[in-house]
Amino acid sequence: MALLEINDLKVEFGTRYGPVTALDGVSLEVEAGETLGVVGESGCGKSITALSVMGLIPSPPGKIAGGSIKLGGEELIGLPDKRLRQLRGSDMAMIFQEPMTSLNPVFTAGDQIAEAIMLHQDVGKAEAFNRAVELLDRVGIPEARRRASDYPHQLSGGMRQRVMIAMAVSCQPKVLIADEPTTALDVTVQAQIFDLLNDIQRDFGTAIIMITHDMGAIAEMADRVAVMYAGKVIEQGVADDILDNPKHPYAQGLIACIPALGKGDAGRPPPLAEIPGVVPPLHLLGEGCAFADRCAHKYDACAKAPVLGGDTAHPVACHASAEARI
Repeated sequence: MALLEINDLKVEFGTRYGPVTALDGVSLEVEAGETLGVVGESGCGKSITALSVMGLIPSPPGKIAGGSIKLGGEELIGLPDKRLRQLRGSDMAMIFQEPMTSLNPVFTAGDQIAEAIMLHQDVGKAEAFNRAVELLDRVGIPEARRRASDYPHQLSGGMRQRVMIAMAVSCQPKVLIADEPTTALDVTVQAQIFDLLNDIQRDFGTAIIMITHDMGAIAEMADRVAVMYAGKVIEQGVADDILDNPKHPYAQGLIACIPALGKGDAGRPPPLAEIPGVVPPLHLLGEGCAFADRCAHKYDACAKAPVLGGDTAHPVACHASAEARI
């Protein structure tokens, strides 16, 4: 049994257009000690999936309209708030994408990390603060003890992101959701953060869900990959298989957009590929494939929505997946 199991998850939001489905039948799972990469453009449902697992969907306007989320066999949907608060931090944690809006501006960085430690572990304030300093040092913040007494506005964007990472890993959670965890960091610090996450995973068997736009991060970190588009999982598989042999035209397009190293035939870098168009507004989705209007391989069958299936090791939701190549 997987450590985290998401099955046929459906999330709706009330809007001026009526109920809009933000997640439509999302099914994912991750084993202990495994990293699942979740990729796709903004608006594809990656962060909504993460917030659903954490029990943080704002209600109203959002609600989980169906499906199941199980952590270690325990159903999370419908749990009392008290039990969810016990699980957050100790059993599951999340590195949020926007640290400036996620950190409390009236408490120091060290106090915020120490609070998480005291909440879930039987330690006093002084010991918790010392552990917070150790964590800040481990995620690469210089003069960690001094910085632990700084408020969020006194830290750079990169430092705030590292404080969020330190807070998330402070209690060695079983499942760690990393939503663009290295967005504000330079390449050197990104490598340090990846090493830190790998160390935590190796030492504690943590399952990691890595949400990212960066295919390089996927190649570096992920064991398996789920590609999302317009609230659905459209392709899943082993990371190397997805990167080397993407089947869905959208996944092919994402990989084609990676800048190529070296020079082309004309002595210049080859032109950067792009996927035409944008993710459609969810309230305007029709009955057919949501990617059809952006796809170079669209044909009559695309008027019907494809179903994720086929190869059980590498399922794909595309009528033309056998022929489509970008």
